[in-house]
Amino acid sequence: MKAIAVSSCVFLVAEVVRLRANTLKRLNSHASRYKKQEFNGQQTSSTTRSPHPANSMSQQEQFLDVIDRDEAEKRFRAALSLVPLGEKEIPTTEGLGRVLARDVLAHVDVPSFDRANYDGFAVRAHDTFGASEMSPRTVRLQAEFLDAGTPATGFLAAGEAITIATGGMVPRGADAILMIEHSEVKQNELFIRRSVTPGFGIAFAGTDIARGETVLRAGAVLTSRETGVLAAIGEHRIFVWRRPRVAIISTGNEIISPGEPMRPAGVYDSNSQVLADAVRELGGAPRCWGIVRDEVTVLRSMLQAALAESDLVLLSGGTSKGKGDLCYRVVDELTDPGIVVHGVALKPGKPLCLAVTGGKPVAILPGFPTSAIFTFHEFVAPVIRLFGGRPAASQETISATMAMKTNSEIGRTEYLLVGLVKTERGLSAFPMGKGSGSVTTFSRADGFVTIPRHTEIVEAGQEVRVRLIGQGLQIADLIVIGSHCVGLDFLLSQLQRRQITSKLLTVGSSAGLLAAKRGECDIAGIHLLDPESGTYNSPFLSDAVDLVKGYGRLQGILFRRDDARFEGKSLVEILQLVTDPEHANCVMVNRNQGSGTRILIDRLLAGKKPNGYAVQPSNHNAVAAAIAQGRADWGLAIESVAKANGLGFLPYQEECYDFVIPKSRRDRPAVRAFLELLGHETTQRKLAELGFRVTPE
Repeated sequence: MKAIAVSSCVFLVAEVVRLRANTLKRLNSHASRYKKQEFNGQQTSSTTRSPHPANSMSQQEQFLDVIDRDEAEKRFRAALSLVPLGEKEIPTTEGLGRVLARDVLAHVDVPSFDRANYDGFAVRAHDTFGASEMSPRTVRLQAEFLDAGTPATGFLAAGEAITIATGGMVPRGADAILMIEHSEVKQNELFIRRSVTPGFGIAFAGTDIARGETVLRAGAVLTSRETGVLAAIGEHRIFVWRRPRVAIISTGNEIISPGEPMRPAGVYDSNSQVLADAVRELGGAPRCWGIVRDEVTVLRSMLQAALAESDLVLLSGGTSKGKGDLCYRVVDELTDPGIVVHGVALKPGKPLCLAVTGGKPVAILPGFPTSAIFTFHEFVAPVIRLFGGRPAASQETISATMAMKTNSEIGRTEYLLVGLVKTERGLSAFPMGKGSGSVTTFSRADGFVTIPRHTEIVEAGQEVRVRLIGQGLQIADLIVIGSHCVGLDFLLSQLQRRQITSKLLTVGSSAGLLAAKRGECDIAGIHLLDPESGTYNSPFLSDAVDLVKGYGRLQGILFRRDDARFEGKSLVEILQLVTDPEHANCVMVNRNQGSGTRILIDRLLAGKKPNGYAVQPSNHNAVAAAIAQGRADWGLAIESVAKANGLGFLPYQEECYDFVIPKSRRDRPAVRAFLELLGHETTQRKLAELGFRVTPE
């Protein structure tokens, strides 16, 4: 039995060798005949069939070279320049579904003034402290009523209140809104039955969007959320990438158009419709050129016309080697470089043919609909996306753990907008919030968590279900949490141009550092000063993170250039002014707790809390906006923001804005790309132009 088995194996091997030799002999004979055969009644020659970089025999052998999927994609892409096709300026009203070609910076603040969130009374929070139902506090009620759209021109002194409607402009001097249901009016007195904290009920100007802030970056696909942001900042024209023009040609004697009566051996043309709609979904502009019978002259003419008017051509059917399959023979006439793939080890999709001529892709998709759409999405769809400036296709995720403890109000179902972050433990959901009036929170969120009305607390680490917003959203390649900086905005915009998406959560240096230590982000931007050593950032590290030097930036006091109280004064003189109780009308604008700038402010003030101390916007731009608009008189921010807003600037301290990276994430491709960008000479030069001090690490 053993000898028989060995003998059988030897016979099989010999038979395989014999069959392979006969097959090669027939294929070579076929190639020889193909060179001499008449092509639709014309002799094929070097004048009618342009030569490829390889000779005709090597090209014919390429038809028979079935390769794997990755190699096919590699060859196809290597022959293309996978960059957007050019930008075009259009009205914002036509922007839905388009892809931004340039960053969009806000030229106004949103909201543009300190806005009341409730019907009630503008008050000073200090005047409400200790108030209760049993022991109300009273203040004098001014006669004025601030309705929505009415400018607030007066000043609210201590012990006073003014009636205000939802959306009304908060008057200077007020720092909170007392809801109408927590009060009572008797003649010209307001009885306060509940205390409020500074900032309650107010959407401060510039806290949603600040003038000069990058609200949308090049490469963003405009949905209704993004167009809402554009409308909110008054943009009426935008620059977008041109839509890729895709020609679709169906071939075959058996193909008939939908609407025509069925005939024996006929097949309705479904490929044109499904491919055209798939192109539209990808942001392309399809044009169906119709059905071409198996006539090579007509097909050749239509292909050349389609190439002249389009950026990409799709042919359906005729990609195999049967007698009537003419598409691959016509495409084989193309050069520069011509056919790069003919046959891929896929099921379905083996007969796929891919070519490039003059930088334009030509794909012959299999005739069977399933094979056609499968190979389209595998090989052609990514090219259309890149031609249109779109990011790669996304994958949906719905399971995550809550990143931090979240409180909810009993009695109401809450839809909590979250940003999704990939960690070693899976997806982590970060609550996102600037308030219900924000236009950016919804546009930047990945999805929302539904908190039932009987649930008061969602604990950190608790598993939640996230419902994604829209379709095709993806988790960003790079997650950045920490302090905001316009230099960081520039870096992330440059990464976006390299098809690396990012999500930035500006929660302050301290929170960013903690997120990095927990491995919840890729990068944390921080500028934390250690008071004991006078050193920035490095004293706060742990063994779980690395510190990458960023750049220096100058912090100082911002003020309006026409303000004689500040212009030409020294730091000591200004501090004496702003901390003097007799100058209570000199209003400051603070920064949020946990930010590096807030640490500097508290160090500067040495425990004193001037008027306006409770107003705490979350970024430098909002500080500048408050001063430029006269809502505040001074604050602490970086020099580049002062210059951008035309404000006076008194230097206080140069600081180090550095990047903390979890060691577990250091080798991620997006992190490596960020570090490479940061160290590039062009990047360093641009950061210096923006006003930052760049020194070698």
